[in-house]
Amino acid sequence: MDIRTGNGFDVHRFRPGDSVILCGVSIPHDRALEGHSDADVGLHTLTDAIYGALAAGDIGRHFPPSDPQWKGAASEIFLRHACGLARERGYAISNADLTLVCERPRIGPHAAAMVAATAEIMEIAPDRLSIKATTSERLGFTGREEGIAALATVTLVRP
Repeated sequence: MDIRTGNGFDVHRFRPGDSVILCGVSIPHDRALEGHSDADVGLHTLTDAIYGALAAGDIGRHFPPSDPQWKGAASEIFLRHACGLARERGYAISNADLTLVCERPRIGPHAAAMVAATAEIMEIAPDRLSIKATTSERLGFTGREEGIAALATVTLVRP
């Protein structure tokens, strides 16, 4: 059995707006996240973790921010591509663990919807995916509520 583990990390700053998209779910908020695509920091991080496990570069290699076709794109496109690439190479996603780092918005009330949406995109059972949040105790850019950071670990298996 071939087992691979990949890590992902991403950050997006806040901009004026009225909601954030996290793990495919629109969450009401007094700001939005800034990015070339829809700035879904959770899905970007999971995407990079899968690419990392495959030794396939990062999200920017597959979807360059300099390419105008990705302007405003739904981040599920990126995650579906990474999952498809894993399947093409004979891997299944054994487990994915995502942590969002932010003071606000509160993630807990939306976590179940985020797991359901992301598991569907990844084509895995929801019990193979953990989505949780923590604060940075009001320290650093996330503590000052300037943006959201995310980190993920994904394990792939190939019999």
